[in-house]
Amino acid sequence: MRIIIGVLLALVLLLQYRLWFAEGGIAEGVRLKEKIALEEQRNAELKARNDVLARQVLELQNGHRAVEQHAREELGLVMEDEQYYQFIEESGSEPEPRP
Repeated sequence: MRIIIGVLLALVLLLQYRLWFAEGGIAEGVRLKEKIALEEQRNAELKARNDVLARQVLELQNGHRAVEQHAREELGLVMEDEQYYQFIEESGSEPEPRP
């Protein structure tokens, strides 16, 4: 009878080990769920980025205003009939008095 109880106990311990630590066990399931959540978050970020880029492409394809705005902001475009003013902030707190 002791042999049967010993074998059953060893079998239960083996099955518990496989349940908790072996491939396909609970620990691996938890790791995979965490990995899935991380990848879903990354996919959402990439989807948002792709949506922004798709909107920019549509704007560039459909109108010259977006191209002109981009040229003005990024490249400093000034049209022929426009005047360009540049304001420079002084680094000191008070200007020096002139004699």
